[in-house]
Amino acid sequence: MNTRLEMAFFVLVGLAVLIGAVWIFVTEKRLKRFFLGKKAKDLEDTINKLEKDIEELNKAKESMQKDIVTINTKLKKSIRGLETIRFNPFSDQGSNQSFAIGLLDEKGDGVVLSSLYGRERMSIFAKPIKNNKSEYELTAEEKEVLNKAKV
Repeated sequence: MNTRLEMAFFVLVGLAVLIGAVWIFVTEKRLKRFFLGKKAKDLEDTINKLEKDIEELNKAKESMQKDIVTINTKLKKSIRGLETIRFNPFSDQGSNQSFAIGLLDEKGDGVVLSSLYGRERMSIFAKPIKNNKSEYELTAEEKEVLNKAKV
């Protein structure tokens, strides 16, 4: 009975060795196909180059993200709404030589420039605007130009 157990054991060990040998052979064949025409040094160089490329891409991405934040900050302060109207403030003389210009940023801050043109003189006014409102009284034309210039 002992010999049967020993024989079964040797058969199982032999089978395990055979399966291991086949696995090694198949794996070696796959590796040879993978490295066909390449040396381990070439593969290492390729991996190192890819790693450097990824690092450069990450640095470029971070730089672009910072630039986008800066651009967005500047863009919010830039003139986004612009409107001009011409009008005649004096019904008894001239034509539409007077004007009002509204310049507003995204938050509604900016300025209204207006010019009143008459035969004897011309006056220019600048009124600061905060949050689409002015602390100075606005004429009807200035109010109109502000409403049209709102973003």
